[in-house]
Amino acid sequence: MIPDRHHMLCLHTVLEGLRLGLCDFSGPSRAALIYACQPGAPLRVVDPQNLLRGHEPRIREYFLDSTEWQDGLPAPELVAFFDQFHARRLGLAGLVSLGGRSSRVAYQMWFTEQHPDLCSPGPTRRWLELALRQFTTSLCSPDVMALDAASNTLQEMAPHAVHDFIMDERARAIGPDTRLRVFSILSAIILISKTPEEGAWARGRLAFVEPSRLSRVHFLARLPKSERPRLDHGKHVRKMLQSVERSQRLLVSDGEHIIGMAQGGQPGQPGQGGQGELPPGTLCARFNGRHGMLSLDGSPVCSFSDGAFHSTNRRPNLVTLEEALLEWPLDDAQRTALFASVSRLVAAAGEQKYGCALIIDPYTPLLSLAGHSLETPMPLVGEERLALAAGLARVDGALHLSAARNHLCGFACLMDGPSFPGEDRARGARYNSALRFTHSHPELIVVVVSSDRPVSVVQKGVDLSKPPVWPPVPSMLRPPPTLEEWLA
Repeated sequence: MIPDRHHMLCLHTVLEGLRLGLCDFSGPSRAALIYACQPGAPLRVVDPQNLLRGHEPRIREYFLDSTEWQDGLPAPELVAFFDQFHARRLGLAGLVSLGGRSSRVAYQMWFTEQHPDLCSPGPTRRWLELALRQFTTSLCSPDVMALDAASNTLQEMAPHAVHDFIMDERARAIGPDTRLRVFSILSAIILISKTPEEGAWARGRLAFVEPSRLSRVHFLARLPKSERPRLDHGKHVRKMLQSVERSQRLLVSDGEHIIGMAQGGQPGQPGQGGQGELPPGTLCARFNGRHGMLSLDGSPVCSFSDGAFHSTNRRPNLVTLEEALLEWPLDDAQRTALFASVSRLVAAAGEQKYGCALIIDPYTPLLSLAGHSLETPMPLVGEERLALAAGLARVDGALHLSAARNHLCGFACLMDGPSFPGEDRARGARYNSALRFTHSHPELIVVVVSSDRPVSVVQKGVDLSKPPVWPPVPSMLRPPPTLEEWLA
Protein backbone atom coordinates (compact mmCIF):
# COMPACT_ATOMS: atom_id res chain seq x y z
CA MET A 1 0.00 0.00 0.00
CA ILE A 2 1.40 3.39 -1.03
CA PRO A 3 1.38 5.90 1.87
CA ASP A 4 -1.30 8.57 1.50
CA ARG A 5 -0.86 12.33 1.83
CA HIS A 6 -1.53 12.43 5.59
CA HIS A 7 0.96 9.62 6.12
CA MET A 8 3.65 11.51 4.18
CA LEU A 9 2.91 14.75 6.03
CA CYS A 10 3.36 12.95 9.36
CA LEU A 11 6.64 11.45 8.18
CA HIS A 12 8.03 14.78 7.00
CA THR A 13 6.94 16.76 10.06
CA VAL A 14 8.33 14.33 12.63
CA LEU A 15 11.57 13.70 10.73
CA GLU A 16 12.25 17.41 10.22
CA GLY A 17 11.37 18.31 13.81
CA LEU A 18 13.74 15.62 15.07
CA ARG A 19 16.55 16.70 12.75
CA LEU A 20 16.30 20.41 13.59
CA GLY A 21 16.19 19.70 17.31
CA LEU A 22 19.26 17.48 17.15
CA CYS A 23 21.11 20.11 15.09
CA ASP A 24 20.67 22.57 17.97
CA PHE A 25 21.66 19.99 20.58
CA SER A 26 24.56 18.22 18.83
CA GLY A 27 25.52 20.30 15.81
CA PRO A 28 24.79 19.36 12.18
CA SER A 29 22.81 16.11 12.30
CA ARG A 30 20.80 13.86 10.04
CA ALA A 31 17.95 11.49 10.82
CA ALA A 32 16.58 8.38 9.14
CA LEU A 33 13.81 5.84 9.70
CA ILE A 34 13.11 2.20 8.79
CA TYR A 35 9.50 1.24 9.49
CA ALA A 36 6.47 -0.83 8.61
CA CYS A 37 2.92 0.24 9.43
CA GLN A 38 1.23 -3.15 9.33
CA PRO A 39 2.44 -6.61 10.40
CA GLY A 40 3.75 -8.43 7.35
CA ALA A 41 4.01 -5.22 5.31
CA PRO A 42 7.37 -4.54 3.63
CA LEU A 43 9.80 -2.37 5.56
CA ARG A 44 10.28 1.12 4.11
CA VAL A 45 13.29 3.44 4.34
CA VAL A 46 13.15 7.21 4.92
CA ASP A 47 16.68 8.56 4.46
CA PRO A 48 16.62 11.92 2.62
CA GLN A 49 20.23 12.82 3.50
CA ASN A 50 21.86 9.39 2.99
CA LEU A 51 22.62 8.79 6.66
CA LEU A 52 22.38 5.01 6.22
CA ARG A 53 24.53 4.78 3.10
CA GLY A 54 27.61 2.66 3.73
CA HIS A 55 25.75 0.44 6.19
CA GLU A 56 23.87 -1.59 3.57
CA PRO A 57 25.51 -4.99 4.34
CA ARG A 58 24.57 -4.91 8.02
CA ILE A 59 21.07 -3.56 7.29
CA ARG A 60 20.48 -6.35 4.76
CA GLU A 61 21.73 -8.98 7.22
CA TYR A 62 19.62 -7.61 10.09
CA PHE A 63 16.33 -6.93 8.30
CA LEU A 64 16.23 -9.19 5.23
CA ASP A 65 18.53 -12.17 5.71
CA SER A 66 17.21 -12.96 9.20
CA THR A 67 14.33 -12.22 11.55
CA GLU A 68 16.71 -10.72 14.11
CA TRP A 69 14.84 -7.40 14.13
CA GLN A 70 11.62 -9.13 15.24
CA ASP A 71 13.16 -11.18 18.06
CA GLY A 72 11.52 -10.44 21.39
CA LEU A 73 8.84 -8.10 20.01
CA PRO A 74 5.32 -8.76 21.32
CA ALA A 75 2.46 -9.26 18.86
CA PRO A 76 0.95 -5.90 17.78
CA GLU A 77 -2.45 -6.78 19.24
CA LEU A 78 -0.81 -7.25 22.65
CA VAL A 79 0.68 -3.74 22.66
CA ALA A 80 -1.72 -1.36 24.38
CA PHE A 81 -0.01 1.74 23.00
CA PHE A 82 3.76 1.57 22.72
CA ASP A 83 6.61 -0.88 23.39
CA GLN A 84 10.27 -0.01 22.90
CA PHE A 85 11.78 -2.11 25.66
CA HIS A 86 11.67 -5.36 23.68
CA ALA A 87 13.05 -3.90 20.44
CA ARG A 88 16.70 -4.72 19.83
CA ARG A 89 19.11 -1.95 18.84
CA LEU A 90 20.89 -2.17 15.52
CA GLY A 91 24.56 -1.47 16.22
CA LEU A 92 25.85 0.61 13.32
CA ALA A 93 29.20 2.36 13.73
CA GLY A 94 28.81 6.09 14.26
CA LEU A 95 25.01 5.97 14.64
CA VAL A 96 22.57 6.06 17.55
CA SER A 97 19.43 3.98 17.01
CA LEU A 98 16.20 3.16 18.83
CA GLY A 99 13.33 0.90 17.79
CA GLY A 100 9.83 0.16 18.99
CA ARG A 101 6.36 -1.16 18.20
CA SER A 102 2.89 0.27 18.76
CA SER A 103 -0.66 -0.81 18.04
CA ARG A 104 -0.77 1.50 14.97
CA VAL A 105 2.80 1.19 13.64
CA ALA A 106 4.06 -2.38 13.61
CA TYR A 107 7.76 -1.41 13.67
CA GLN A 108 9.97 1.68 13.76
CA MET A 109 13.76 2.09 13.98
CA TRP A 110 15.06 5.67 14.10
CA PHE A 111 18.69 6.64 13.47
CA THR A 112 20.89 9.70 13.90
CA GLU A 113 24.61 10.52 14.08
CA GLN A 114 26.70 9.63 17.11
CA HIS A 115 29.05 12.61 17.06
CA PRO A 116 32.67 11.99 18.18
CA ASP A 117 32.38 14.59 20.96
CA LEU A 118 29.11 13.23 22.37
CA CYS A 119 29.01 13.23 26.19
CA SER A 120 26.47 10.42 26.33
CA PRO A 121 24.10 8.88 23.76
CA GLY A 122 21.40 8.64 26.46
CA PRO A 123 19.68 12.03 25.88
CA THR A 124 19.79 11.44 22.12
CA ARG A 125 18.01 8.09 22.57
CA ARG A 126 15.33 9.82 24.63
CA TRP A 127 14.90 12.17 21.65
CA LEU A 128 14.47 9.21 19.30
CA GLU A 129 11.98 7.74 21.75
CA LEU A 130 9.84 10.88 21.46
CA ALA A 131 10.05 10.66 17.65
CA LEU A 132 8.72 7.10 17.88
CA ARG A 133 5.79 8.25 19.98
CA GLN A 134 5.06 11.38 17.94
CA PHE A 135 4.99 9.46 14.65
CA THR A 136 2.55 6.94 16.13
CA THR A 137 0.36 9.68 17.63
CA SER A 138 0.37 11.74 14.42
CA LEU A 139 -0.73 8.78 12.30
CA CYS A 140 -3.57 8.04 14.73
CA SER A 141 -4.85 11.62 14.70
CA PRO A 142 -6.55 13.16 11.64
CA ASP A 143 -5.88 16.66 13.04
CA VAL A 144 -3.32 18.19 10.67
CA MET A 145 -2.95 21.26 12.90
CA ALA A 146 -1.50 19.06 15.66
CA LEU A 147 1.48 18.23 13.44
CA ASP A 148 3.01 21.67 14.01
CA ALA A 149 2.86 21.07 17.75
CA ALA A 150 4.60 17.70 17.29
CA SER A 151 7.37 19.32 15.26
CA ASN A 152 7.85 22.15 17.77
CA THR A 153 7.99 19.66 20.64
CA LEU A 154 10.76 17.70 18.92
CA GLN A 155 12.72 20.88 18.19
CA GLU A 156 12.59 22.04 21.83
CA MET A 157 13.28 18.63 23.33
CA ALA A 158 16.75 19.28 24.87
CA PRO A 159 15.80 19.81 28.56
CA HIS A 160 13.18 17.03 28.37
CA ALA A 161 15.68 14.58 26.83
CA VAL A 162 18.28 15.38 29.50
CA HIS A 163 15.60 15.11 32.23
CA ASP A 164 14.28 11.75 31.00
CA PHE A 165 17.77 10.28 30.74
CA ILE A 166 18.73 11.43 34.24
CA MET A 167 15.48 10.06 35.70
CA ASP A 168 16.02 6.68 34.01
CA GLU A 169 19.63 6.40 35.19
CA ARG A 170 18.83 7.47 38.76
CA ALA A 171 15.98 4.96 38.89
CA ARG A 172 18.45 2.22 37.95
CA ALA A 173 20.99 3.41 40.52
CA ILE A 174 18.81 4.14 43.57
CA GLY A 175 15.27 3.10 42.63
CA PRO A 176 12.26 5.06 41.37
CA ASP A 177 11.41 6.67 44.72
CA THR A 178 13.20 10.03 44.45
CA ARG A 179 12.49 13.50 45.80
CA LEU A 180 14.86 15.39 43.50
CA ARG A 181 12.87 17.56 41.09
CA VAL A 182 15.17 17.29 38.09
CA PHE A 183 13.30 19.81 35.92
CA SER A 184 13.68 22.48 38.61
CA ILE A 185 17.37 21.60 38.94
CA LEU A 186 17.97 21.94 35.20
CA SER A 187 16.21 25.32 35.14
CA ALA A 188 18.32 26.50 38.10
CA ILE A 189 21.55 25.40 36.41
CA ILE A 190 20.75 27.44 33.30
CA LEU A 191 19.73 30.44 35.44
CA ILE A 192 22.97 30.34 37.45
CA SER A 193 25.09 29.94 34.30
CA LYS A 194 23.54 33.12 32.87
CA THR A 195 23.98 35.19 36.06
CA PRO A 196 27.26 37.16 36.34
CA GLU A 197 28.59 38.38 39.69
CA GLU A 198 30.66 41.56 39.57
CA GLY A 199 31.19 40.99 35.86
CA ALA A 200 32.42 37.39 36.29
CA TRP A 201 30.61 34.24 35.20
CA ALA A 202 29.97 31.32 37.52
CA ARG A 203 32.78 28.94 38.45
CA GLY A 204 32.73 26.04 40.86
CA ARG A 205 30.71 22.88 41.50
CA LEU A 206 27.17 22.40 42.72
CA ALA A 207 26.06 18.89 43.73
CA PHE A 208 22.43 17.76 44.01
CA VAL A 209 22.06 14.92 46.50
CA GLU A 210 18.98 12.85 47.23
CA PRO A 211 17.58 14.29 50.50
CA SER A 212 17.46 10.86 52.18
CA ARG A 213 21.21 10.46 51.51
CA LEU A 214 22.46 13.82 52.80
CA SER A 215 23.68 12.13 55.98
CA ARG A 216 26.35 10.39 53.87
CA VAL A 217 27.91 13.69 52.77
CA HIS A 218 30.95 14.92 54.72
CA PHE A 219 30.02 18.58 55.20
CA LEU A 220 32.69 21.14 55.99
CA ALA A 221 29.94 23.58 56.97
CA ARG A 222 26.13 23.46 57.05
CA LEU A 223 23.69 26.34 56.98
CA PRO A 224 20.78 26.69 59.44
CA LYS A 225 17.44 25.72 57.94
CA SER A 226 16.12 29.26 58.24
CA GLU A 227 19.06 30.71 56.28
CA ARG A 228 19.45 28.24 53.42
CA PRO A 229 19.24 29.96 49.99
CA ARG A 230 16.50 28.67 47.74
CA LEU A 231 17.76 27.04 44.57
CA ASP A 232 15.47 29.15 42.37
CA HIS A 233 17.07 32.35 43.74
CA GLY A 234 19.77 32.30 41.09
CA LYS A 235 21.50 35.50 42.18
CA HIS A 236 21.91 34.25 45.76
CA VAL A 237 23.20 30.83 44.68
CA ARG A 238 25.58 32.53 42.25
CA LYS A 239 27.06 34.52 45.15
CA MET A 240 27.41 31.34 47.21
CA LEU A 241 29.38 29.67 44.41
CA GLN A 242 32.21 32.11 45.08
CA SER A 243 32.95 30.16 48.27
CA VAL A 244 33.94 27.05 46.29
CA GLU A 245 35.42 28.71 43.21
CA ARG A 246 38.71 27.21 41.94
CA SER A 247 38.86 24.64 44.77
CA GLN A 248 38.10 21.01 45.57
CA ARG A 249 35.07 22.11 47.59
CA LEU A 250 31.50 22.14 46.31
CA LEU A 251 28.07 23.42 47.27
CA VAL A 252 25.53 20.75 48.21
CA SER A 253 21.81 21.07 47.50
CA ASP A 254 18.82 18.86 48.19
CA GLY A 255 17.15 20.12 45.01
CA GLU A 256 15.32 22.95 46.81
CA HIS A 257 17.89 24.70 49.02
CA ILE A 258 21.64 25.04 49.42
CA ILE A 259 22.46 22.87 52.45
CA GLY A 260 26.16 23.68 52.89
CA MET A 261 29.71 23.20 51.64
CA ALA A 262 31.50 19.86 51.37
CA GLN A 263 34.79 18.42 50.23
CA GLY A 264 34.45 17.38 46.61
CA GLY A 265 34.65 13.84 45.31
CA GLN A 266 32.94 11.60 42.79
CA PRO A 267 30.68 8.71 43.89
CA GLY A 268 32.96 5.89 45.00
CA GLN A 269 36.04 8.17 44.87
CA PRO A 270 36.95 9.66 48.27
CA GLY A 271 38.12 13.23 48.49
CA GLN A 272 41.10 14.48 50.46
CA GLY A 273 41.80 12.65 53.67
CA GLY A 274 39.44 9.82 52.73
CA GLN A 275 36.43 12.12 53.03
CA GLY A 276 34.16 13.68 50.45
CA GLU A 277 32.63 10.68 48.72
CA LEU A 278 29.25 11.60 47.25
CA PRO A 279 26.36 9.10 47.52
CA PRO A 280 25.05 7.29 44.41
CA GLY A 281 22.50 9.15 42.33
CA THR A 282 24.25 12.52 42.80
CA LEU A 283 23.87 15.05 40.00
CA CYS A 284 26.75 17.53 39.74
CA ALA A 285 27.05 20.76 37.72
CA ARG A 286 30.52 22.16 37.14
CA PHE A 287 30.49 25.83 36.10
CA ASN A 288 33.48 26.92 34.01
CA GLY A 289 32.63 30.52 33.21
CA ARG A 290 30.45 30.82 30.14
CA HIS A 291 29.97 27.07 29.90
CA GLY A 292 29.75 24.05 32.16
CA MET A 293 29.31 20.29 32.39
CA LEU A 294 26.54 18.23 33.94
CA SER A 295 27.40 14.75 35.26
CA LEU A 296 25.59 11.94 37.05
CA ASP A 297 27.63 9.79 39.43
CA GLY A 298 30.77 11.14 37.79
CA SER A 299 29.73 10.25 34.22
CA PRO A 300 29.12 13.18 31.84
CA VAL A 301 25.54 13.73 30.71
CA CYS A 302 25.77 16.94 28.67
CA SER A 303 27.26 20.42 28.65
CA PHE A 304 25.53 23.78 28.91
CA SER A 305 26.32 27.19 27.47
CA ASP A 306 24.48 30.25 26.13
CA GLY A 307 21.41 29.33 28.17
CA ALA A 308 20.92 25.87 26.62
CA PHE A 309 22.01 22.26 26.96
CA HIS A 310 24.28 20.63 24.37
CA SER A 311 25.56 17.11 23.79
CA THR A 312 29.22 18.08 23.27
CA ASN A 313 31.92 17.30 25.83
CA ARG A 314 33.75 20.41 24.57
CA ARG A 315 36.93 18.45 23.90
CA PRO A 316 38.80 19.07 20.64
CA ASN A 317 37.78 16.62 17.93
CA LEU A 318 40.97 15.14 16.45
CA VAL A 319 39.48 12.00 14.91
CA THR A 320 40.40 13.19 11.40
CA LEU A 321 44.02 13.71 12.51
CA GLU A 322 44.13 10.19 13.92
CA GLU A 323 42.82 8.83 10.62
CA ALA A 324 45.29 10.89 8.57
CA LEU A 325 48.25 9.68 10.65
CA LEU A 326 47.32 6.06 9.85
CA GLU A 327 48.41 6.71 6.26
CA TRP A 328 51.93 7.80 7.29
CA PRO A 329 54.82 5.29 7.58
CA LEU A 330 54.97 5.47 11.39
CA ASP A 331 54.95 2.56 13.80
CA ASP A 332 52.30 2.34 16.51
CA ALA A 333 54.54 3.79 19.23
CA GLN A 334 55.49 6.82 17.09
CA ARG A 335 51.91 7.44 16.05
CA THR A 336 50.61 7.17 19.63
CA ALA A 337 53.26 9.50 21.05
CA LEU A 338 52.74 12.10 18.32
CA PHE A 339 48.96 12.08 18.65
CA ALA A 340 49.18 12.38 22.45
CA SER A 341 51.49 15.41 22.17
CA VAL A 342 49.32 17.17 19.61
CA SER A 343 46.20 16.46 21.66
CA ARG A 344 47.85 17.95 24.77
CA LEU A 345 48.89 21.13 22.90
CA VAL A 346 45.45 21.55 21.31
CA ALA A 347 43.73 21.01 24.67
CA ALA A 348 45.96 23.64 26.32
CA ALA A 349 45.07 26.17 23.61
CA GLY A 350 41.37 25.42 24.04
CA GLU A 351 41.46 25.71 27.82
CA GLN A 352 43.34 29.03 27.76
CA LYS A 353 41.45 30.33 24.70
CA TYR A 354 44.27 31.30 22.36
CA GLY A 355 44.71 30.50 18.69
CA CYS A 356 47.70 28.58 17.35
CA ALA A 357 48.87 26.31 14.53
CA LEU A 358 50.92 23.08 14.59
CA ILE A 359 52.88 21.97 11.51
CA ILE A 360 53.34 18.18 11.60
CA ASP A 361 56.26 17.35 9.32
CA PRO A 362 56.90 13.78 8.07
CA TYR A 363 59.85 14.77 5.84
CA THR A 364 63.41 13.49 6.36
CA PRO A 365 65.23 15.83 6.51
CA LEU A 366 62.62 18.25 7.84
CA LEU A 367 61.33 21.09 5.74
CA SER A 368 63.26 24.34 6.19
CA LEU A 369 60.86 26.98 7.53
CA ALA A 370 61.20 30.70 8.26
CA GLY A 371 60.92 31.26 12.00
CA HIS A 372 62.72 30.49 15.26
CA SER A 373 64.48 27.13 15.20
CA LEU A 374 65.78 25.34 18.27
CA GLU A 375 69.49 24.55 18.54
CA THR A 376 68.55 21.05 19.65
CA PRO A 377 65.02 19.74 18.92
CA MET A 378 63.07 19.31 22.17
CA PRO A 379 61.37 15.96 22.84
CA LEU A 380 57.69 16.44 23.64
CA VAL A 381 57.81 14.19 26.68
CA GLY A 382 56.83 15.20 30.20
CA GLU A 383 54.55 17.91 31.50
CA GLU A 384 57.29 20.54 31.75
CA ARG A 385 58.32 20.30 28.09
CA LEU A 386 54.71 20.11 26.89
CA ALA A 387 53.86 23.19 28.98
CA LEU A 388 56.81 25.04 27.40
CA ALA A 389 55.66 24.01 23.91
CA ALA A 390 52.14 25.23 24.73
CA GLY A 391 53.62 28.55 25.83
CA LEU A 392 55.64 28.87 22.61
CA ALA A 393 52.43 28.19 20.63
CA ARG A 394 51.15 31.56 21.88
CA VAL A 395 53.84 33.37 19.86
CA ASP A 396 52.68 34.49 16.42
CA GLY A 397 53.43 31.78 13.91
CA ALA A 398 53.24 27.99 14.01
CA LEU A 399 55.03 25.25 15.94
CA HIS A 400 57.13 22.91 13.77
CA LEU A 401 56.89 19.28 14.92
CA SER A 402 58.85 16.26 13.69
CA ALA A 403 56.34 13.45 13.13
CA ALA A 404 58.86 10.58 13.28
CA ARG A 405 60.66 11.71 16.46
CA ASN A 406 57.88 13.63 18.27
CA HIS A 407 60.20 16.63 18.70
CA LEU A 408 59.56 20.37 18.68
CA CYS A 409 61.96 21.76 16.09
CA GLY A 410 60.87 25.39 15.82
CA PHE A 411 58.27 27.98 16.72
CA ALA A 412 56.91 31.25 15.31
CA CYS A 413 57.22 29.63 11.87
CA LEU A 414 55.66 31.37 8.90
CA MET A 415 53.25 29.54 6.62
CA ASP A 416 53.07 30.97 3.13
CA GLY A 417 52.03 29.85 -0.31
CA PRO A 418 50.31 31.07 -3.47
CA SER A 419 46.59 31.75 -3.45
CA PHE A 420 44.35 28.97 -4.81
CA PRO A 421 40.57 28.52 -5.32
CA GLY A 422 40.04 26.39 -2.17
CA GLU A 423 40.47 29.27 0.29
CA ASP A 424 37.68 30.18 2.68
CA ARG A 425 37.32 33.95 3.09
CA ALA A 426 34.89 33.43 5.96
CA ARG A 427 37.83 32.20 8.10
CA GLY A 428 40.88 34.05 9.41
CA ALA A 429 44.44 34.51 8.19
CA ARG A 430 45.87 31.57 10.20
CA TYR A 431 43.35 29.16 8.68
CA ASN A 432 43.84 30.34 5.09
CA SER A 433 47.63 30.36 5.51
CA ALA A 434 47.37 26.69 6.51
CA LEU A 435 45.30 25.96 3.41
CA ARG A 436 47.85 27.66 1.13
CA PHE A 437 50.83 26.10 2.90
CA THR A 438 49.54 22.52 2.76
CA HIS A 439 48.43 23.02 -0.84
CA SER A 440 52.07 23.79 -1.68
CA HIS A 441 53.41 21.01 0.61
CA PRO A 442 50.84 18.18 0.31
CA GLU A 443 52.64 15.76 2.65
CA LEU A 444 52.35 18.05 5.67
CA ILE A 445 49.45 18.26 8.11
CA VAL A 446 48.63 21.52 9.87
CA VAL A 447 46.35 21.60 12.92
CA VAL A 448 44.73 25.03 13.35
CA VAL A 449 43.16 25.99 16.69
CA SER A 450 40.95 29.07 16.72
CA SER A 451 40.55 31.11 19.89
CA ASP A 452 36.79 30.39 19.87
CA ARG A 453 37.37 26.59 20.05
CA PRO A 454 37.04 25.21 16.48
CA VAL A 455 39.92 22.86 15.56
CA SER A 456 40.74 22.24 11.90
CA VAL A 457 42.99 19.51 10.48
CA VAL A 458 44.34 20.68 7.10
CA GLN A 459 46.13 18.56 4.49
CA LYS A 460 46.66 19.08 0.75
CA GLY A 461 44.82 22.40 0.92
CA VAL A 462 41.67 20.74 2.30
CA ASP A 463 40.10 21.02 5.75
CA LEU A 464 39.67 17.34 6.66
CA SER A 465 37.56 18.17 9.70
CA LYS A 466 35.03 20.26 7.80
CA PRO A 467 31.58 18.62 7.95
CA PRO A 468 30.40 17.19 4.64
CA VAL A 469 27.75 18.92 2.58
CA TRP A 470 24.59 16.83 2.67
CA PRO A 471 21.67 17.08 0.25
CA PRO A 472 18.94 19.39 1.57
CA VAL A 473 15.78 17.84 2.96
CA PRO A 474 12.99 18.39 0.39
CA SER A 475 10.00 20.47 1.43
CA MET A 476 7.82 17.37 1.00
CA LEU A 477 9.04 13.77 1.10
CA ARG A 478 8.27 11.35 -1.70
CA PRO A 479 6.73 7.95 -0.86
CA PRO A 480 9.59 6.04 0.74
CA PRO A 481 10.97 3.01 -1.11
CA THR A 482 10.76 -0.46 0.34
CA LEU A 483 13.94 -1.79 1.94
CA GLU A 484 14.55 -4.10 -1.05
CA GLU A 485 14.24 -1.19 -3.48
CA TRP A 486 16.50 0.99 -1.36
CA LEU A 487 19.19 -1.69 -1.17
CA ALA A 488 19.00 -2.22 -4.91
